[in-house]
Amino acid sequence: MPEYIFIIILSLLAGAAIPIGGLLARLDLLHPKFLEKKFRLYIIAFGGGALVSAVALVLVPDGASKLSPLTATLCFGAGGLFFYLFDMVLSRLKSPAGQLVAMLSDFIPEAIALGTAFAIGESTGLILALLMILQNLPEGFNAYEELEKSGKLSSNKILFAFASLAIVGPVCALTGYFFLADAHQFVAGLMLFASAGILYLVFQDVAPGSKTEETGFPALGAVAGFMIGLVGNMIIAPA
Repeated sequence: MPEYIFIIILSLLAGAAIPIGGLLARLDLLHPKFLEKKFRLYIIAFGGGALVSAVALVLVPDGASKLSPLTATLCFGAGGLFFYLFDMVLSRLKSPAGQLVAMLSDFIPEAIALGTAFAIGESTGLILALLMILQNLPEGFNAYEELEKSGKLSSNKILFAFASLAIVGPVCALTGYFFLADAHQFVAGLMLFASAGILYLVFQDVAPGSKTEETGFPALGAVAGFMIGLVGNMIIAPA
């Protein structure tokens, strides 16, 4: 199988996790007893753990290794500031498109990094694909419930939009594979930029949304999400 076909499959799987998460959320809303509150919060926290593992195990180590400390700091700081301002704009617009754009904001740079990793022969491509799947599933779940409750889009339109997002993955991954393989510093800067955005997302949206005073069980989801990322990294990455 040509490598670019493998990349298309991996990135499609990562993107497909978004509508799959949406379908689970739809089932949960149609049948409220399908998931207890603590398990719903566990899924959200699990996504947060997967996001943090992507930052700690793949994006930051790979990005920082190819840049000077000053450049790395500037890229990371710019990412944090951008996502802060971006979040402010989206909250003021209160548009359903905001949720979709927010998911794309970390999905796009990760998909580009995935394709680039395969192009230059790094083993981080597989673990990054795994982490993208793990984070997109709860992101799709959480975003669907928020969009459904807003009443601005029908359930079918939400799922169609989520499915459309899945197509973005292969496009970005192939862009990284064919056109950015030699742009090491640009991709490294993009990874750090996205890392800051992911951390902002976790502490602004995911972590507060997974907290409950009734039980600490949901917080274990963050541990489980990071643990799976750690295990995958240890298995796939070279010693």
